[in-house]
Amino acid sequence: MSDVAKNTPNITGDSFWVGTNFWSSSGGPLMWDNYDSELIRKELRQLTAMGCNVTRSFLYWPHFVPREHRLDMTAVERLGDFLDAHLEVGLMTIPTFLVGHMSGENWDPTWRNGRDLYRDVTMLGEEAWFVHEIAAHFKNHSAICGWLISNEMPLYGGKDASSQEIFAWAQSLVHAVRAAGANQPLSLGDGAWGLETTGVDNGFSLRTLKGLVDFIGPHTYPVQSDEIREFLYAAYMCQMASGFELPVILEEFGVTSDFVSEENAAIYYRHVLYSTLLAGAQGWLAWNNCDYDGLYQQDPYRHHPFELHFGLIDAEGRPKLQAGELASFASFIKTLPSKPSPLPRTVGIVVPEHFDTKLPFTENELKSDIAINLFQSYVSSKLADLNIDMVREKDGLSENYKLFISPSTKALTTDGLQSLLRVLENGSCIYLSYFGGSTDNQRGPWITWLDKLFGVSHKLRYGLVEPIESENIVFKFIENFGHLRSGQTLSFKLPKSMANIGYLPITADKAKIIAVDQNEMPALTLYTKGAGKAVLCTYPLEYFAANRPNDNPNDIAKIYQAAAEEAGVSAILHIDDLRIAVGTMEVDDRVIAIAANLTSDEINTPMVLDQNYAIAYLSGEDTPEKVFFASYQIHIFSLSKR
Repeated sequence: MSDVAKNTPNITGDSFWVGTNFWSSSGGPLMWDNYDSELIRKELRQLTAMGCNVTRSFLYWPHFVPREHRLDMTAVERLGDFLDAHLEVGLMTIPTFLVGHMSGENWDPTWRNGRDLYRDVTMLGEEAWFVHEIAAHFKNHSAICGWLISNEMPLYGGKDASSQEIFAWAQSLVHAVRAAGANQPLSLGDGAWGLETTGVDNGFSLRTLKGLVDFIGPHTYPVQSDEIREFLYAAYMCQMASGFELPVILEEFGVTSDFVSEENAAIYYRHVLYSTLLAGAQGWLAWNNCDYDGLYQQDPYRHHPFELHFGLIDAEGRPKLQAGELASFASFIKTLPSKPSPLPRTVGIVVPEHFDTKLPFTENELKSDIAINLFQSYVSSKLADLNIDMVREKDGLSENYKLFISPSTKALTTDGLQSLLRVLENGSCIYLSYFGGSTDNQRGPWITWLDKLFGVSHKLRYGLVEPIESENIVFKFIENFGHLRSGQTLSFKLPKSMANIGYLPITADKAKIIAVDQNEMPALTLYTKGAGKAVLCTYPLEYFAANRPNDNPNDIAKIYQAAAEEAGVSAILHIDDLRIAVGTMEVDDRVIAIAANLTSDEINTPMVLDQNYAIAYLSGEDTPEKVFFASYQIHIFSLSKR
């Protein structure tokens, strides 16, 4: 980890970074050639009025280095004026060096001549020289609060480099910035799309690179078939990027008005901002500041016309509704007396080593299955109002967690299984749902020791799927389980085209059957071992939900909540209605609770509050017995100990 990261773990200081990615409407990526100083100051003042305190800016490489090893001093002078303009209006900025990729096009300096950006030593020398020169020029400028090496480098340099090659490339450029005397926080700008967050190896490994950078910056533009998954994806990516001892900045997120109405864009912004705050993000940089209708004949907007309209400000200078959401969020952040910190997270969703590590003969399809199962599990845990961490099997399982959730799990290593046995015997609770995989390659659970972990034996037949012959899966409880009572039923839908996905037939040797399915076969079992409890679900419920459009909310969250209750985990504030997710964080001596209606429904509901706390709206007003949530509304509460 760099000296900056060691000395300033809260890279944004006492306040968060709240702002936008910035190109002036005078030219978009070509703004340095079409530089309009007065217009830029006007555009920056609009961001200040919105409550922003930072921008992310971009050095268009072909303009700054028109000839090999030769800076364009006009562009450099304009960058100086751009930085001065930030100070004049009360903003700071994070310059991005190698651009490179931008908005659907790669922009090469004419002198590159096809040389490899990672492996060619002469090209790497040019990159290091450029970042060193810019950093040396502006290292002491008060407007700079951070640096980024690139913008979405996997799209520019390619995705075929190894993690060792990417580390060497990044190390050279980071050292060039530091050698210039620039000590501001620094990261790569790659989007955090690598193995640890997506299961796809593009060379940019968070685990490998964490010692070089001071923060991690996810870029998220999800396309989902389920509205709740859409709202929560950015928060999920922030949590997947956490756990590497580095702050997380949501470096890019946003929507184009060509894909979504303004009203729905505002709703999306609202839920992304608050959910990622609860996920631990320390900064937000929307894509982007303004629209570019005047540039419709200029690439990349000519061939990617939807890129014209990601702005918070339209072409007439009018703030869109989503700008109001960012302003409201910035105002809320400023009311907090200090940075919030997460409450102790006692529930861990297990990220299998097969997902974030290159293991021999691990199919890409297996990683894809794990990815959607983890995300659906994250969504269900949020709907159950659980404070969760994503815990990585590769790092071992800490006994600080009272409940481990292993969703629709086909493959764990024997190291991971031994860790589960250890935490089980030491008093933690385990929930695991069976999954045989979606392909024919070694179909079946790569989870041995079912008897030791769950007190059951399976009755699988080699090479065959135990078919699920009903489209409607019903769990009927024959024993009490958490808040779920004997006689109660839960229901789940089977997606279409799932002929090769089956359930796990078992005999409950030492375990207690707590729920049976529509065929009176075991659906959920509970096994007590040592001081812990192990819950086995014989259906891949998360996989089914992940493959169904508009499936959330569903009853998986009720099982998670009951498992948490069995583990002794209880939320300070809980709302039984699964359409509403409640998250909490600590600010000084009180708890802030954010309750979000993730649906278009109007909901009037009671809340369940820990008896040791008193509750009021953040504004100070008392809460009624039932709280009304309008469509997509978010309420913020202040909880104080009695």
